[in-house]
Amino acid sequence: MLDAALSFLARGEKEQANEVLDRALRRTRTTIGELRDLSFNLEPVVLRDHGIGMALQALADDRAPAHGIAIEVDAAAAERLGPRTQAALYEIVREALEGSIRRGPPTVFTVRVREANADLEVELYDDAPGERRRRSVEVLQERARTLGAALRVEPSDGGTRMRLVLPGLARGE
Repeated sequence: MLDAALSFLARGEKEQANEVLDRALRRTRTTIGELRDLSFNLEPVVLRDHGIGMALQALADDRAPAHGIAIEVDAAAAERLGPRTQAALYEIVREALEGSIRRGPPTVFTVRVREANADLEVELYDDAPGERRRRSVEVLQERARTLGAALRVEPSDGGTRMRLVLPGLARGE
């Protein structure tokens, strides 16, 4: 379509070029929207087949060598979560890790999930420089809210510590 628009422009047929460019732009926007929807609905096969602990470990095993990061994952307590909650939690951890890589990269990234009374507490820590972009934190907080959870982001010991508290009710689906 872009080649056709260029051809119309070369011949001085601006109206036809504008029509083709308009159609190309609409198609591109539609395709981008479809790709966003698709990527939102995708989840790693290992998450579906083996649970969140293995999925987070596979994520760590993939990112650690590529960026020289020591990644520690202790997520056994999260196995009790339902599949949708596990998928959402996986995305929060993945986005936090990717954010720390963009800021640093860190030398250390830890994921710890533990029972806290009737709740589940997820702690993420990295030693990368602190997040300066408010939007990055807001995206993580919005994902947490979809789980009925609260996410606190705290600067800590030359890095960032995030605490996500999933209320006991978030386990059911």
